[in-house]
Amino acid sequence: MRVRAAKPAAKPYKLFDAHQLYLHVSPSGGRHWRWKYKYDGKEKLLSFGAYPLIGLAEARAKRDDARRLLADGVDPGVAKKERIEANVAASRLTFEKVAREWHEINAPQWAKIHAADVLRCFERDIFPKIGAIPLRDLTPPKILETLRAIEARSAIETAKRARQRVSAVFSYAIASGLTADDPAEKVGAALKPLPRKGRQPAITDIKQLRVMLKAVDDDPARPVTRLALRLIAFTAVRPGELRGARWSEFEDLEGECPLWRIPAARMKGDQDRKDEDGGDHLVPLAPQAVAVLRAVRDLTGSGALVFPNSRHVSKPMSENALGYLLNRAGYHGRHVPHGFRAAFSTIMNEWAQREGRPDDRAVIDLMLAHIPRNKIEGAYNRAAYMERRRELAEVWADMISLGQADPAAVAQLKRRANFQHRDVATTGRATPHLYVVK
Repeated sequence: MRVRAAKPAAKPYKLFDAHQLYLHVSPSGGRHWRWKYKYDGKEKLLSFGAYPLIGLAEARAKRDDARRLLADGVDPGVAKKERIEANVAASRLTFEKVAREWHEINAPQWAKIHAADVLRCFERDIFPKIGAIPLRDLTPPKILETLRAIEARSAIETAKRARQRVSAVFSYAIASGLTADDPAEKVGAALKPLPRKGRQPAITDIKQLRVMLKAVDDDPARPVTRLALRLIAFTAVRPGELRGARWSEFEDLEGECPLWRIPAARMKGDQDRKDEDGGDHLVPLAPQAVAVLRAVRDLTGSGALVFPNSRHVSKPMSENALGYLLNRAGYHGRHVPHGFRAAFSTIMNEWAQREGRPDDRAVIDLMLAHIPRNKIEGAYNRAAYMERRRELAEVWADMISLGQADPAAVAQLKRRANFQHRDVATTGRATPHLYVVK
């Protein structure tokens, strides 16, 4: 009651509460809470704010907090100053400031076009929405609102990529001690799913296919990568099945009936198919495919994987390696590794029609590991028509290998580490890639 009734006087005066807390009343009518304390033998004063903005109960709570600090040997005045400075610094630590710092640190590791693309994404889609917000104040709903605006223009994949980049900034901030968590991480599940992709782009003209394979031969990629592309062209297996190929899966490479037995567990399909007895996919190998494997064996035969990663021999090659190779050869958007399956199916079915072999359609489907929709139990045999499958594999290999260099010559190309092939248009990073023939 005395606090509320305190009036200004000719001279300043104090209204005391317990434990050295008092209200200072100035002649001009200002009323401020102050607390007197001693630290390191010196008398000090701490201000808690003006009345009535700070009421008596709140002033007492602030006093008690300060007394606890004092009891712990901490100067409450210094602690308050540090807290204010930290709050000011945090308010200046905006998302844009940290994102640009993150980008500056990482940009030297990226190709210039990729670095520019990342920065353009932030400047176009992210900074206008949340760039000025302090890092600590960003919440999952606010980030989701920003990404929803990207989705609204039907750029679903761009929104997902933007979320990943925002999350990367927060990961950097957490490692730097600037924040404690990543609100962007929680947003991924709320984004729209990517639409189902349509047909994979594929060249289905045999002459154009040969031209493409010749263009790939002229690319300075790793010999292992180029040979991998050849094998997928000859066998029309799925890219994942090729990448995981192990030397133990190949049979009779030096004999008359070379075969690639891809375990059912590595095949595409549901768990029943993966567990199916005798469900391995059998791929008869044409002489050209065997020649590729012999060439690869000179490079990777000492390991378990046929096409290991260039950095970790115990891991398969990157899932993007073959795609990047085709992109560099000038076939971005025109043909992908999976497209060899469509090419094989189209070209070989047309060939079978011309040759008057309509029954070959079922054999071709079998070679592609397609299961008939109306499968009759006991009628579908993965090892069926093996003789005809081998004949068709050789017909196909003869068609597409026309004009190709000997795979052994490809295997002899060695990397020279003093050159960087910059695949800025496709990979977003620089990779060592120059080879000389010995």
